[in-house]
Amino acid sequence: MAGTHVYAGAAASMGGTLGGVFRQAVGDDRWEPLTNGLPEGTEVHAITVHPENSDVLYIGSTKGTYRSSNRGGRWEKLSLPDRVIMAFACRVMRLDVDPNSPNDIYATLEANGTMRSRNGGETWEDCTADLIRFCEEPKYRSRIGSQTEIEGMLDGHALAVSAAAPGTVFLANRMGLFRSNNRGETWQDMEISRFSPLTYGRDIRVSPHDPKVMYACLSPAARSTDGSIYRTDDIGQTWKRFDHGVKAEATMMGVAVHPHDPNQVYGVSRFGQVFGTQDGGRSWHETRLPAGDRDVYAVACG
Repeated sequence: MAGTHVYAGAAASMGGTLGGVFRQAVGDDRWEPLTNGLPEGTEVHAITVHPENSDVLYIGSTKGTYRSSNRGGRWEKLSLPDRVIMAFACRVMRLDVDPNSPNDIYATLEANGTMRSRNGGETWEDCTADLIRFCEEPKYRSRIGSQTEIEGMLDGHALAVSAAAPGTVFLANRMGLFRSNNRGETWQDMEISRFSPLTYGRDIRVSPHDPKVMYACLSPAARSTDGSIYRTDDIGQTWKRFDHGVKAEATMMGVAVHPHDPNQVYGVSRFGQVFGTQDGGRSWHETRLPAGDRDVYAVACG
Protein backbone atom coordinates (compact mmCIF):
# COMPACT_ATOMS: atom_id res chain seq x y z
CA MET A 1 0.00 0.00 0.00
CA ALA A 2 1.67 3.20 -1.15
CA GLY A 3 1.38 6.69 0.31
CA THR A 4 1.47 8.27 3.74
CA HIS A 5 -1.27 7.77 6.30
CA VAL A 6 -2.29 9.25 9.65
CA TYR A 7 -3.78 6.84 12.22
CA ALA A 8 -6.06 7.83 15.11
CA GLY A 9 -7.43 5.72 17.97
CA ALA A 10 -10.81 6.40 19.56
CA ALA A 11 -13.31 5.14 22.13
CA ALA A 12 -16.86 4.10 21.24
CA SER A 13 -19.45 6.86 21.35
CA MET A 14 -22.16 6.76 24.00
CA GLY A 15 -24.56 4.01 22.98
CA GLY A 16 -22.70 3.48 19.69
CA THR A 17 -20.39 0.87 18.18
CA LEU A 18 -17.68 3.07 16.68
CA GLY A 19 -14.26 3.53 18.23
CA GLY A 20 -11.20 1.49 17.29
CA VAL A 21 -8.63 2.64 14.73
CA PHE A 22 -9.12 5.10 11.88
CA ARG A 23 -6.81 5.72 8.90
CA GLN A 24 -6.57 8.85 6.75
CA ALA A 25 -4.41 9.33 3.67
CA VAL A 26 -2.50 12.62 3.90
CA GLY A 27 -4.33 15.16 1.74
CA ASP A 28 -7.69 13.36 2.09
CA ASP A 29 -10.21 14.48 4.75
CA ARG A 30 -11.94 11.06 4.86
CA TRP A 31 -11.31 8.63 7.74
CA GLU A 32 -11.46 4.84 7.18
CA PRO A 33 -12.24 2.51 10.13
CA LEU A 34 -9.84 -0.45 10.61
CA THR A 35 -11.72 -3.06 12.65
CA ASN A 36 -10.78 -6.45 11.17
CA GLY A 37 -9.67 -8.65 14.09
CA LEU A 38 -10.64 -6.14 16.82
CA PRO A 39 -13.52 -6.84 19.25
CA GLU A 40 -16.54 -4.58 18.81
CA GLY A 41 -16.30 -1.37 20.82
CA THR A 42 -12.50 -1.59 21.30
CA GLU A 43 -11.17 1.61 22.91
CA VAL A 44 -7.75 2.35 21.42
CA HIS A 45 -5.31 4.31 23.58
CA ALA A 46 -1.98 3.71 21.82
CA ILE A 47 -0.77 3.46 18.22
CA THR A 48 2.85 2.87 17.15
CA VAL A 49 4.24 2.49 13.63
CA HIS A 50 7.27 0.17 13.49
CA PRO A 51 10.40 2.30 12.82
CA GLU A 52 11.78 -0.05 10.15
CA ASN A 53 8.56 -1.26 8.50
CA SER A 54 5.60 1.14 8.22
CA ASP A 55 3.30 -1.78 7.33
CA VAL A 56 3.62 -3.02 10.94
CA LEU A 57 1.48 -1.30 13.58
CA TYR A 58 0.97 -1.91 17.30
CA ILE A 59 -2.04 -0.69 19.28
CA GLY A 60 -2.84 -0.76 22.98
CA SER A 61 -6.45 -0.90 24.14
CA THR A 62 -8.81 -1.85 26.94
CA LYS A 63 -8.96 -5.30 25.34
CA GLY A 64 -5.20 -5.85 25.12
CA THR A 65 -2.29 -5.24 22.76
CA TYR A 66 -2.68 -5.92 19.02
CA ARG A 67 -0.31 -6.05 16.05
CA SER A 68 -1.01 -5.59 12.33
CA SER A 69 1.39 -6.48 9.52
CA ASN A 70 -0.60 -4.71 6.78
CA ARG A 71 -1.24 -1.15 8.00
CA GLY A 72 -4.34 -2.10 9.98
CA GLY A 73 -5.92 -4.42 7.40
CA ARG A 74 -6.10 -7.12 10.06
CA TRP A 75 -5.14 -7.27 13.77
CA GLU A 76 -3.75 -10.10 15.93
CA LYS A 77 -3.74 -10.05 19.73
CA LEU A 78 -0.48 -10.18 21.71
CA SER A 79 -0.20 -11.39 25.30
CA LEU A 80 0.32 -8.78 28.04
CA PRO A 81 -0.07 -9.84 31.70
CA ASP A 82 -1.86 -7.72 34.31
CA ARG A 83 0.33 -6.37 37.10
CA VAL A 84 -2.58 -5.43 39.38
CA ILE A 85 -6.34 -5.88 39.35
CA MET A 86 -8.25 -2.60 39.26
CA ALA A 87 -11.94 -1.70 39.27
CA PHE A 88 -11.66 -0.94 35.54
CA ALA A 89 -9.89 -2.48 32.56
CA CYS A 90 -6.13 -1.89 32.75
CA ARG A 91 -5.55 0.07 29.58
CA VAL A 92 -2.35 -0.07 27.55
CA MET A 93 -1.96 3.66 26.92
CA ARG A 94 1.18 3.90 24.76
CA LEU A 95 3.75 1.64 23.08
CA ASP A 96 7.16 2.36 21.57
CA VAL A 97 9.85 0.30 19.85
CA ASP A 98 13.56 0.85 20.52
CA PRO A 99 15.14 2.00 17.22
CA ASN A 100 18.48 0.54 18.32
CA SER A 101 16.92 -2.84 19.16
CA PRO A 102 13.60 -3.39 17.32
CA ASN A 103 12.69 -6.44 19.40
CA ASP A 104 12.60 -4.22 22.51
CA ILE A 105 9.09 -2.83 23.00
CA TYR A 106 7.99 -0.68 25.94
CA ALA A 107 4.41 -0.28 27.21
CA THR A 108 2.90 2.09 29.74
CA LEU A 109 -0.39 1.28 31.41
CA GLU A 110 -3.03 3.39 33.10
CA ALA A 111 -2.58 3.08 36.87
CA ASN A 112 -0.40 0.01 36.33
CA GLY A 113 3.09 1.38 35.68
CA THR A 114 5.41 0.39 32.82
CA MET A 115 6.50 -2.86 31.21
CA ARG A 116 8.99 -3.98 28.58
CA SER A 117 9.38 -6.84 26.11
CA ARG A 118 12.79 -7.93 24.83
CA ASN A 119 11.35 -10.37 22.24
CA GLY A 120 8.92 -8.45 20.04
CA GLY A 121 5.99 -8.60 22.45
CA GLU A 122 5.90 -12.32 23.19
CA THR A 123 6.71 -11.92 26.92
CA TRP A 124 6.83 -8.87 29.25
CA GLU A 125 8.75 -7.69 32.34
CA ASP A 126 7.75 -5.13 34.99
CA CYS A 127 9.60 -1.75 35.12
CA THR A 128 7.56 -0.12 37.87
CA ALA A 129 9.38 -0.60 41.20
CA ASP A 130 11.51 2.54 41.01
CA LEU A 131 8.52 4.72 40.02
CA ILE A 132 6.85 3.80 43.31
CA ARG A 133 9.96 5.02 45.16
CA PHE A 134 9.13 8.62 44.17
CA CYS A 135 6.02 8.47 46.35
CA GLU A 136 8.18 8.72 49.44
CA GLU A 137 7.96 12.48 48.67
CA PRO A 138 4.49 14.09 49.07
CA LYS A 139 4.64 15.98 45.74
CA TYR A 140 4.56 12.70 43.80
CA ARG A 141 1.50 11.31 45.60
CA SER A 142 -1.86 11.34 43.84
CA ARG A 143 -5.07 9.39 44.35
CA ILE A 144 -8.20 9.68 42.19
CA GLY A 145 -9.73 6.26 41.61
CA SER A 146 -7.96 3.90 44.00
CA GLN A 147 -7.10 3.52 47.69
CA THR A 148 -3.38 4.25 47.30
CA GLU A 149 -1.44 7.46 46.74
CA ILE A 150 1.08 5.74 44.47
CA GLU A 151 -1.65 5.79 41.81
CA GLY A 152 -0.36 8.94 40.10
CA MET A 153 3.12 7.54 39.47
CA LEU A 154 1.59 4.37 38.05
CA ASP A 155 -0.76 6.34 35.78
CA GLY A 156 1.36 5.97 32.64
CA HIS A 157 0.33 7.68 29.40
CA ALA A 158 3.29 7.52 26.97
CA LEU A 159 6.75 6.08 26.41
CA ALA A 160 9.45 7.02 23.91
CA VAL A 161 12.94 5.72 23.12
CA SER A 162 15.70 7.80 21.49
CA ALA A 163 18.57 6.49 19.37
CA ALA A 164 20.61 9.46 20.65
CA ALA A 165 20.54 8.05 24.18
CA PRO A 166 21.17 4.29 24.12
CA GLY A 167 19.27 2.38 26.76
CA THR A 168 17.18 5.43 27.67
CA VAL A 169 13.38 5.47 27.97
CA PHE A 170 11.22 8.58 28.40
CA LEU A 171 7.88 8.38 30.25
CA ALA A 172 4.90 10.76 30.42
CA ASN A 173 2.49 10.19 33.28
CA ARG A 174 0.05 12.05 35.51
CA MET A 175 2.89 13.52 37.58
CA GLY A 176 5.03 14.84 34.68
CA LEU A 177 7.86 13.59 32.46
CA PHE A 178 10.41 11.02 33.65
CA ARG A 179 13.56 9.43 32.22
CA SER A 180 15.29 6.08 32.65
CA ASN A 181 18.90 5.65 31.53
CA ASN A 182 18.89 1.87 32.01
CA ARG A 183 15.93 0.44 30.08
CA GLY A 184 13.38 1.12 32.80
CA GLU A 185 15.25 -0.19 35.82
CA THR A 186 15.46 3.23 37.57
CA TRP A 187 13.88 6.64 36.81
CA GLN A 188 14.61 10.37 37.13
CA ASP A 189 12.21 13.35 37.14
CA MET A 190 12.81 15.60 34.09
CA GLU A 191 11.17 18.53 35.97
CA ILE A 192 9.07 19.83 33.06
CA SER A 193 7.61 22.53 35.36
CA ARG A 194 10.81 24.54 34.74
CA PHE A 195 9.58 25.18 31.18
CA SER A 196 5.79 24.75 31.13
CA PRO A 197 2.88 25.81 33.36
CA LEU A 198 1.19 22.58 32.21
CA THR A 199 2.76 19.46 33.73
CA TYR A 200 0.24 16.66 33.19
CA GLY A 201 2.08 14.44 30.69
CA ARG A 202 -0.07 12.80 27.99
CA ASP A 203 2.36 11.89 25.19
CA ILE A 204 6.07 12.02 24.37
CA ARG A 205 7.67 11.18 21.01
CA VAL A 206 11.16 11.21 19.49
CA SER A 207 11.58 12.75 16.03
CA PRO A 208 12.46 10.09 13.42
CA HIS A 209 14.72 12.69 11.73
CA ASP A 210 16.83 13.79 14.68
CA PRO A 211 16.91 11.64 17.83
CA LYS A 212 17.82 14.70 19.91
CA VAL A 213 14.43 16.26 19.04
CA MET A 214 11.38 15.20 21.04
CA TYR A 215 7.77 16.38 21.36
CA ALA A 216 5.50 16.18 24.41
CA CYS A 217 1.78 16.80 24.98
CA LEU A 218 1.08 18.66 28.22
CA SER A 219 -2.23 19.67 29.84
CA PRO A 220 -3.61 20.65 33.26
CA ALA A 221 -5.49 17.37 33.83
CA ALA A 222 -7.10 14.35 32.18
CA ARG A 223 -10.24 16.34 31.40
CA SER A 224 -9.50 19.98 30.74
CA THR A 225 -10.06 22.78 28.24
CA ASP A 226 -6.39 23.39 27.51
CA GLY A 227 -3.36 21.60 26.15
CA SER A 228 -0.20 22.21 24.15
CA ILE A 229 2.70 20.56 22.34
CA TYR A 230 6.25 21.23 23.55
CA ARG A 231 9.52 20.49 21.74
CA THR A 232 13.06 19.80 22.93
CA ASP A 233 16.15 19.87 20.70
CA ASP A 234 18.54 18.43 23.31
CA ILE A 235 17.01 15.10 24.42
CA GLY A 236 14.84 16.67 27.10
CA GLN A 237 17.29 19.03 28.75
CA THR A 238 15.25 22.13 27.73
CA TRP A 239 11.75 22.57 26.26
CA LYS A 240 9.83 25.25 24.29
CA ARG A 241 6.19 25.49 23.25
CA PHE A 242 5.77 24.36 19.63
CA ASP A 243 2.07 24.74 18.74
CA HIS A 244 1.63 28.52 18.71
CA GLY A 245 -1.80 29.47 17.33
CA VAL A 246 -3.49 26.16 18.22
CA LYS A 247 -6.51 26.32 20.53
CA ALA A 248 -7.21 22.93 22.03
CA GLU A 249 -10.77 22.63 23.34
CA ALA A 250 -9.75 19.69 25.50
CA THR A 251 -6.66 17.90 26.85
CA MET A 252 -3.96 17.43 24.19
CA MET A 253 -3.66 13.65 23.97
CA GLY A 254 -1.16 12.64 21.28
CA VAL A 255 1.53 13.89 18.89
CA ALA A 256 3.14 12.31 15.80
CA VAL A 257 5.93 13.34 13.41
CA HIS A 258 5.90 12.45 9.70
CA PRO A 259 8.57 9.76 9.13
CA HIS A 260 9.87 11.40 5.92
CA ASP A 261 9.24 15.12 6.50
CA PRO A 262 10.37 16.78 9.76
CA ASN A 263 8.20 19.82 9.04
CA GLN A 264 4.99 17.77 9.35
CA VAL A 265 3.77 17.25 12.92
CA TYR A 266 0.27 16.19 14.01
CA GLY A 267 -1.53 16.43 17.34
CA VAL A 268 -4.93 15.30 18.59
CA SER A 269 -7.12 16.58 21.43
CA ARG A 270 -9.45 14.50 23.57
CA PHE A 271 -12.59 15.66 21.70
CA GLY A 272 -11.31 14.71 18.24
CA GLN A 273 -9.54 17.84 17.02
CA VAL A 274 -6.63 16.77 14.79
CA PHE A 275 -4.03 19.51 14.36
CA GLY A 276 -1.32 19.47 11.73
CA THR A 277 1.58 21.64 10.60
CA GLN A 278 3.49 21.19 7.34
CA ASP A 279 5.95 24.03 7.84
CA GLY A 280 7.68 23.16 11.09
CA GLY A 281 5.10 24.73 13.39
CA ARG A 282 4.77 28.16 11.74
CA SER A 283 1.15 27.50 10.72
CA TRP A 284 -1.44 24.87 11.65
CA HIS A 285 -4.64 23.41 10.17
CA GLU A 286 -7.42 21.56 11.98
CA THR A 287 -9.73 18.68 11.00
CA ARG A 288 -12.09 16.65 13.17
CA LEU A 289 -12.91 12.98 13.53
CA PRO A 290 -16.49 11.87 12.70
CA ALA A 291 -19.16 13.37 14.94
CA GLY A 292 -19.83 11.28 18.03
CA ASP A 293 -16.27 10.00 18.45
CA ARG A 294 -14.91 11.46 21.67
CA ASP A 295 -12.24 10.47 24.16
CA VAL A 296 -9.56 10.22 21.46
CA TYR A 297 -6.25 8.97 22.82
CA ALA A 298 -3.73 8.45 20.02
CA VAL A 299 -2.41 9.67 16.67
CA ALA A 300 0.26 8.23 14.36
CA CYS A 301 1.60 9.03 10.89
CA GLY A 302 3.25 6.65 8.44
